[in-house]
Amino acid sequence: MLVKELIASIGSNKVSQTESDLYNFSKDESSHTPVEPDVVVFPESQEDILEVLKIARKFHTSVVPYGAGSGLEGQVIPIQKGISMSFERMNQVVEFQHEDMLITVQAGMTRLQLNEFVNRHGLYFPIDPGADATIGGMTATNASGTTAVKFGSMRDQLLDLKVIMADGKVIHTGSKAKKSSSGYHLTGLFAGSEGTLGIITEITLRLHGIPEHTIAARCTFKTIEECASAAQTILMSGTPVLRMELVDANSIKQVNEYGGYSYPEEASLFFEFSGSRLSATEDAETTKLVCTELGCQNFVTAIGSNERALLWKARHEMAYAYRHMKGMSSTGADVCVPISKLPQMVEYARKLLDESGLHGGTFGHVGDGNFHTIVMYDPTKTHEKQKADHTNDQLALLAISLGGTCTGEHGVGLGKKKFQLQEHGEALMVMKQMKNLLDPMNILNPGKIFP
Repeated sequence: MLVKELIASIGSNKVSQTESDLYNFSKDESSHTPVEPDVVVFPESQEDILEVLKIARKFHTSVVPYGAGSGLEGQVIPIQKGISMSFERMNQVVEFQHEDMLITVQAGMTRLQLNEFVNRHGLYFPIDPGADATIGGMTATNASGTTAVKFGSMRDQLLDLKVIMADGKVIHTGSKAKKSSSGYHLTGLFAGSEGTLGIITEITLRLHGIPEHTIAARCTFKTIEECASAAQTILMSGTPVLRMELVDANSIKQVNEYGGYSYPEEASLFFEFSGSRLSATEDAETTKLVCTELGCQNFVTAIGSNERALLWKARHEMAYAYRHMKGMSSTGADVCVPISKLPQMVEYARKLLDESGLHGGTFGHVGDGNFHTIVMYDPTKTHEKQKADHTNDQLALLAISLGGTCTGEHGVGLGKKKFQLQEHGEALMVMKQMKNLLDPMNILNPGKIFP
């Protein structure tokens, strides 16, 4: 009956129960167990979504919004089956205000599609989580990435969201003004809500001018702790950095084996500076001076786009270098701590990896205190999976105890639910009350965030 009503309401071309669609929408890129939905819908308008929600309320069935499926914590896995709602057909520009450096897009537009559109006008959208995620998915998880040290997370780039609530109300959370002191900050509430409070359909974003000049750089240190300390020193010096990434020696070695490269197999820092030609050059020189005084080696720079891409290959290809290992699965942490605690955290991460006996590495966006581990394990061996999970758990617990968070950018989803009470305390009850108020039937992505 559910499927029949969906077809009658929005059309058979927007409803699917094919084996391939049910499989594709059962999972994301995480290691969490896939669950196939009962049906997949492909809305093309606000009206379609309202009809789907009306039917979901009638049948008391769940609705799980689905973007590109590039998440790493199982946010889009429909653990109670129900309806998986794909936004792939809602990927258009709604409004572009070039002179105001603003754009409103539908939730299914991807990051690369957005930049392809705005780059021709001398503008760009800077948040870069690596994958070509949808703007709606990036908003729902409050994504960030390599440019977070300068531009922050998605929440910092949002001006307004159009959200369809569980009861069918359609609301705007903000305006097109660059700032406001009017009312509660609803935009910030829905950013990071992972589809549990409402369905985000349109997003109004800040855009930025494409910088005149960009310089990339890379250097090495003897230990990963020295890298982390150098990152802290550079930030305290006030030098504006667009990207600042850390990669440990194990990961550089893995990339060399994967791609046939010959990068120095030592703990490395990667940088990118942008602005006017003069300012970018001065920032790169200042950083080189600081790093040299701290004992770095192999400091190299690159200016041309091809040169910069080659210099950054070790960072960009690292996750793939691990995940190409045949027969192995991967998991990892993405904790974030105050910058002063970063050296302690990366040292502890390396210790845990060594003690586990598993293959893995440490890397991350150290400019904002966010770093990752990747741990490889044989999925057929229970004890290896347990060791990998133990490593992630201990890092999350230490990060929280140091005033940080169990997830800097991947979100809570299924994997980080168990840490929510320890991180948020009584505030977790306030979050649950918000969920109960806005979605009393618990049909919007149930089972995520809350344990």
